Amino acid sequence: MDTVWMWVGFNVFVLCLLALDLGVLHKGDKQITVRHALLLSLGYVVLAFIFAGGIFAFMGETSGYQFLTGYLIEKSLSVDNIFVFVLIFTHFAVPPQYQYRVLFWGILGALVLRATLILVGAAVIEAFHWVIYIFGAFLIFTGIKMLITVGEEPDIENNRIVTFMRRRFRVTEAFVGSKFFVIENGVRYMTPLFVVLILVEITDVVFALDSIPAIFAITTDPFIVYTSNVFAILGLRALYFALAGVIHRFHYLKYGLSLVLVVVGAKMVLNAWFGTKVIPTEVALLITALLVGGSMLFSMWKTRGMPSEAAAESAGKWWVPGSPSKKGGEGGDTKQ
Repeated sequence: MDTVWMWVGFNVFVLCLLALDLGVLHKGDKQITVRHALLLSLGYVVLAFIFAGGIFAFMGETSGYQFLTGYLIEKSLSVDNIFVFVLIFTHFAVPPQYQYRVLFWGILGALVLRATLILVGAAVIEAFHWVIYIFGAFLIFTGIKMLITVGEEPDIENNRIVTFMRRRFRVTEAFVGSKFFVIENGVRYMTPLFVVLILVEITDVVFALDSIPAIFAITTDPFIVYTSNVFAILGLRALYFALAGVIHRFHYLKYGLSLVLVVVGAKMVLNAWFGTKVIPTEVALLITALLVGGSMLFSMWKTRGMPSEAAAESAGKWWVPGSPSKKGGEGGDTKQ
C-alpha cells in the first residue's frame, strides 16, 4: 500500500508542476529569456536534490545514491536531446516564442512513453535476468558507435520522418501562429509546427532506448528509475533555453556522453556476471561526473577564442532520428 501511495503522490506532484508550468509561468506565447531559463532550471535541480534527500531519509542510503547516480546520468544524456532540438528548430526556423510549446507537449508525451518503457523493462528484467546482458552490450555498442560517428552532419532536409508526413498528410507551407492544426476551406491541415513536434517526440523515444537501459545498470527499482527519469526530463525545457545559445561551445561533451554509455554498460555486464557490485554505484556516480564535467571544461577550453560560426558548425555535426548523414548515405542513423 505504501508503494502505491508513493507512485500516486509523485505523479500528482508532477501533474501540479506541469499545470503550474504551462498555466501560470508560461501562459501564452512568449520568448523565454536566458535568465528565466537558468532560474527555472536551477529550481528543477533543487527539487531533484530535495527529493533525493527524501529518498535517503525514507528509503535508505543505497536507494539515495542510486537516485542521484541515475539522475546525473539521465540529466547528462538529456543534453543529447538539446543538441538535436537546436538542429531541428534551426532547420525549420521555428520562432523562439513557439519553441517552448513544442517542448512542453513533446516532453509531456515523453513522460508517458518513458513510464511505459520503464515498467515494461523492469518486468522483463525481473522475469528474464539474462536481458541485463543484452542491455549492457547494447549500451557499450551504442557508446562506441556514437564515438565513431560523432562528427557526421545530419541531412535534415531529407529526413525520412518529415518526408513521410509531408507525403501522407496535408501540411501547410508556413507556420500558423502556435497552432498544430488549422482548418482551411473546410479541410484540416497540420502545420509545420506539428511536424516538428513529432520529430521531437520520436527523438526522445529513440534516445530513451539508451538512457533507460543506462539507469537500469544502476538499479532495477522501477520507482527510482522512473523518478530520476522524470526529474531529468522535467528540467529539459528550461535547460534547453538556458544552453541553446552556448551549446556550440560543448562539442566535446558528445564524447563524454558516449563514454558514459560505455561505462554504465560495462558496469551492468560485470555486476551481473559476477553477481556482486564489482563497480559500486558510488564509483559510477564519480566516473559519470568526471566524464561529463571534464568534457565540458575541455570543450570550453578548446573553443576559447574560436569564432562562434566555426564552433556552431562543429556542434551541428550530431545525429537526428530519420536523417541520413550528409557524408555517405545512412551513416547518420547510428541509433536505429
